[in-house]
Amino acid sequence: MNKIPDMFGELVFGEAIMRERLPKDTYKALKKAIAEGKSLELDVANSIANAMKDWAVSKGVTHFTHWFQPMTGATAEKHDSFISPTAEGKIIMEFSGKELIKGEPDASSFPSGGIRMTFEARGYTAWDPTSYAFIKDNALCIPTAFCSYGGEALDKKTPLLRSIDALNNQAMRILRLFGNTTAKNVISTVGPEQEYFLINKDLYEKRRDLVLTGRTLFGAKPPRGQELEDHYFGAIKSRVAEYMADLDLELWKLGILSKTKHNEVAPSQHELAPIYSTTNTATDHNQLVMELMKKIAPKHGLTCLLHEKPFAGINGSGKHNNWSISTDTGVNLLDPGSSPEENAQFLLFLTAILTAVDDYQDLLRASVASAGNDHRLGAAEAPPAIISVFLGDILTDIVNSIVDSKKYNKKEDSYIEIGVGSLPKIPKDNTDRNRTSPFAFTGNKFEFRMPGSAFSISGPNFVLNTIVADALSNFADILEKAKDFNATLQVIIAENLTKHRRIVFNGNGYTDEWVKEATKRGLLNLTSTIDALPEFIADKNIKLFEKHKILSEIEMRSRYEILVETYVKTIKIEALTMIDIARKDIIPAGEKYVSLLASTAKSKLDVSKTFTVDLEKSLITKLSDLLLKIYTRAEGLEAKLTEAEEKGDATAEARFFRSAIVPAMSELREAADTLEIYTAEKYWPFPSYSDLLFSV
Repeated sequence: MNKIPDMFGELVFGEAIMRERLPKDTYKALKKAIAEGKSLELDVANSIANAMKDWAVSKGVTHFTHWFQPMTGATAEKHDSFISPTAEGKIIMEFSGKELIKGEPDASSFPSGGIRMTFEARGYTAWDPTSYAFIKDNALCIPTAFCSYGGEALDKKTPLLRSIDALNNQAMRILRLFGNTTAKNVISTVGPEQEYFLINKDLYEKRRDLVLTGRTLFGAKPPRGQELEDHYFGAIKSRVAEYMADLDLELWKLGILSKTKHNEVAPSQHELAPIYSTTNTATDHNQLVMELMKKIAPKHGLTCLLHEKPFAGINGSGKHNNWSISTDTGVNLLDPGSSPEENAQFLLFLTAILTAVDDYQDLLRASVASAGNDHRLGAAEAPPAIISVFLGDILTDIVNSIVDSKKYNKKEDSYIEIGVGSLPKIPKDNTDRNRTSPFAFTGNKFEFRMPGSAFSISGPNFVLNTIVADALSNFADILEKAKDFNATLQVIIAENLTKHRRIVFNGNGYTDEWVKEATKRGLLNLTSTIDALPEFIADKNIKLFEKHKILSEIEMRSRYEILVETYVKTIKIEALTMIDIARKDIIPAGEKYVSLLASTAKSKLDVSKTFTVDLEKSLITKLSDLLLKIYTRAEGLEAKLTEAEEKGDATAEARFFRSAIVPAMSELREAADTLEIYTAEKYWPFPSYSDLLFSV
C-alpha cells in the first residue's frame, strides 16, 4: 500500500510527466494555450506529440487512438500504430503534432440525428488538451471532441466544453463586481457517485434478457428483497472486496480519485464515489469508471450491471451528480462565508441557481430522460420526475425572510439587508439530507440525484452550467449598470427569490400531496421520457443554447432526434426479447411442467381410481390459463410493434411505444411472473431473482 502514491497516475500524461518531458518553452506554450483557449502552433504540437510518444513507448505502448464520446453514450476508439517505414525496409516509431491535434474517423455510422447521411462518412476528432492523455489497453488514448465535416458537434464533450467556458465568463463578471481581482477563472466541479450491481457471471449468461437489454424483463418477486435493509453499509463480502480492490488500483493508475466504496441498499448493489474534479475531467473519468467496472468484473466471476433498474421491486441505480463552482484560487462559491460581503455573494449565486433550476426545470428533466430511467424515477430512494430544490431549514428561513421582508428569527430582530452588514453568519453544514429531492443543497454543493447509473454525466452538466451561466449573465447585465450596487443587489435577490421560491421544497417528494402542491405551484411533472424530450427543443431552450454558443438549433434538433430514436430502439429491443423468451423458453417450460402434472395425475389414477387428483387438475387449469395469457399477450405485443412501424413520425412512434407497447410489455411480464410462482424450480428456464441477488 505504501507504493500507491508512486503508482497513482502512472498511466497518465499529466502535469508531473509534462514538466519532466516537455521543453520549458513547450510546456509554457501549452499551458498558455489552455488558459486562453487558443490553438497551438504546429512546432509546439510536434514537440508535445513526440514527448507523448516517447513516454508511451517507454511503457510498452505500440498504438495511439483519439478517444471520443459519440452520442451512443459510450466511448469510441480507432487505433493506429506508431510505426512508420524507412527506406531501408525497417520501421521507426513516430507520432506527429498533426496526428495529435486531429483525427478522421468515419462519422456515418455514429448517431447524428440527420446531420450526417450514410454516404457522408467524414468526421473529425479534435484534441482536448484540458483532459490528460492516458494509457489503456496498450494504447495511448487522447481525449478528443468529435464533429462533422460541417463543424456540427456529434459528441457529448463539445457542448460540455462550451458550457464550461460560458459559466466561467458569466461568473467572472459577477466576481469582478464584488471586487475580486485575484481569480482568473471559475470552474464547475463534479463528484459523480456511481451505483452498480454485481451478480454471478454464470447466472448472468443464463439470462438472455440481461445479456441483450441490461435488465431483467421477467422475474417474480423473491421472498426476500431489501426489506431488512441489512445490506446497506454492511460488511463487504470477500469476493466483492477483491473486485473493489482491483478496480481501485486500475482507477488510481489512471489518476482517477476513487475514494469511497460501500454496499448499497439493495442486495448485490454497491457504490463508488470519487473525490471532486473539474467537470470535464470528472466526465472523462466516469466513462472510464464504467468501462473498467464492466471489464474487471469477469476476472472475479462476476458481471457488473449499470442499468438504471436491472431488477423490479428493489432500488435502481443512480449516478448522484454533486455539482459546485469554484475559483482557480480555491474558493468554493457555494460555501457560505463568515462575513456579510461573502454571504451576499453566496446568496447571489444561490439565487442564480434557484432561478436557473426554476426557469429551466424542463431542460434538467430532459437531460436525465431515458427508457431505463423511466423505470427508476419516483420511488425506492430515486427522486420523482418533478424538479424541486431542497435547501434545508436554515437557508429556507433566510430565503423566506428576504421574500417576506420579515425579521430573520435566528438573529435578534434584524432584517436581512444584503451586503450592508446585518446578514447573519450562515453555518457551512446547515442542512439535513433529503433522498427524495432531485436537486439538494448539501453544504457547499448541489446533489442532482436524477441521472441514471448508465448515463454520461456530460448531458446533465452542460445543461446545469448553461442555465446557471444564463442567470448570472442576466444579473451581471443589471449590476454592471447599477448606480448603487448594494441596493440593486438587494432588489435582484429579493425579486428573484420571490419569483422562484416555488421551486424550493424540503418535504417528502413521494407523496400524493406533493404532486398536488407542485401542480398548484405550476411546476412541471414530466413523468416519462417522451413527455420530457420535446422540451429540449422548446423555443426558449433553443434561444438559450444559441445565446451562449453551446449548441445551434440544428445541433439541438439532431440531438432530440437521436434521443427519441434511442428511446424507441431500446424499448423495441426489450419487447422483441420478451416475445422471444416467452415463446422459446417460458411457454415450453410451462408446458413441460403441465405435462408432468398430467402424467402424475394419470399415474395416480392408474394405481387407484380412489386417489384424488384435484391438486393436479387445479394446477393444470391455473398454469394452462397463464400459458394462454402469455401466448396471446406475446402475440398482441408483436402486433403492436408492427402497428408502431406505421406511425411514420419519430415522435408519434415514441408516444405509441410509451402509451401502448410499454403497458403491453407489463401485461406480458405479469402473466409470466405469475407462472414462475407456480412452476417447479427445476422446470423454470432461467435463474430466479433469489439466485441472482443472493448468490455472490
